[in-house]
Parts: sequence; C-alpha cells; structure tokens
Amino acid sequence: MVKISLDSTLLNKVPDFKIGIIHYTKIVVSESPQMIKGRTQLYQESLFLELQDNPVTERAGIKEWRKLWKSLGADPNRYRHSAESLMRRIAKQNYITPFHSAVDLNNFFSLRYEMPVGIYDVKSLDGNVTVSLGSEETGYEGLNGRFNSLHNIIVTSDVQSPFGSPFVDSKRTAVTEETTEALHVFYLRPSLSTAESAELLTAAGKMFTQVHGGDFATSLLYKDQQLLEI
Repeated sequence: MVKISLDSTLLNKVPDFKIGIIHYTKIVVSESPQMIKGRTQLYQESLFLELQDNPVTERAGIKEWRKLWKSLGADPNRYRHSAESLMRRIAKQNYITPFHSAVDLNNFFSLRYEMPVGIYDVKSLDGNVTVSLGSEETGYEGLNGRFNSLHNIIVTSDVQSPFGSPFVDSKRTAVTEETTEALHVFYLRPSLSTAESAELLTAAGKMFTQVHGGDFATSLLYKDQQLLEI
C-alpha cells in the first residue's frame, strides 16, 4: 500500500490545484502497436497544421499551465513544462518518434489534453509519495541526460528523493518494457472541475489498458482530498 499526498503549500498558492492519478497493475509494455504509431503520427501532423495559425503559447492548456508556473514562482520561458516542450517540437515539424507503448501513449495524452503527464514504475518507488513545491536544493538527473534544478517547480517525490515533475522526469523511476505496475500522474489544469478531471482520467485509463492489458484505478488529489492510498 502506497500513500500519495498533496502538500498544502501548492493549494495555498493555487486553491484549485489538482493531481490525477491512475494506478495500473498487470500491464505489458512493449513496442507500440502500429495503430498507436499511426494515430500518433496523424495527430502530430494535424497539430502541426493547427499551430501554423495558433501559436503554442496561445493554446488554452499551454497558456493555463504557463500562468500556473508563474504563480508558483518559476519562469515559464526558462523552464517550459513538458506539454509545451512537446508542442514546440511539433510546431517545428520535429515530430516525436516512437519509444515504447507506455511513453508513446503518455506523450499522446500530454498533447491531447495540453497538460504535463508523467508515468512511473511502481517497483522503483521507495515508500510513500508526495506532490509538493521544489526548494533551492531540489533536483535530480533527468531523462534529458542532465541534472535539473527544480526550485519553485512542482515535484513528485518518494522517501528517497524527487522522481517526477511537470518539467522533466527522473531516470530512476522511468517505465521500461519490464514494468508491470505503473503510476500515471496527470498534472491537471486547475480550471477543470473534479467531474471533468475524473472523466478525463477514466478515458485515459481505458485507452491505456486497451493497449497494455491489465487493470486500472483512478484517483484525484485536490483541496477536499489531499491524501489517498493505492
């Protein structure tokens, strides 16, 4: 049993702050099926055309997350959240290439919902998990291959250290083709209601398990529920 909690510091700064959690069990991660590869490519090509007339920073979800970044004290131009980084690549026709089924769907959800999304291997987690605001000392080696300072940036941590954020995720908890149990963290747009958030998580969980098999359960961390167990 893992407890996941939301630090009240975040709610003090952003009262409508919400985190969506999907817990997957008995999944099989592999090379993405052709259907996912094809759908993702078509989606990126369609997005590229849209972005020619509608700049990345003007898209509703991206704009909202940039505003959230600022309200927490981080510079959205220096530390771009992951959804914006992905979208900027597509605006330059630098399309995201397939990695494996879990990462590919994670990227698809991030683009589709215009919000940062992270997926983590539960077996790599150590103890309970907390979502909080990073301090001057907070940081880790990220999937981008360098050490990342996470001051004033939302971090998801276990007992050992931070392992995820809407900026960049750590290597330590990365999902691989050996992963059978995973934690999907949706750094939700505060403007979404709890009902909209629950609907989004259920839709994502269904799609993910259609590809990976297994089971899923969704939960929401917000002002009225700051602690949950999986």
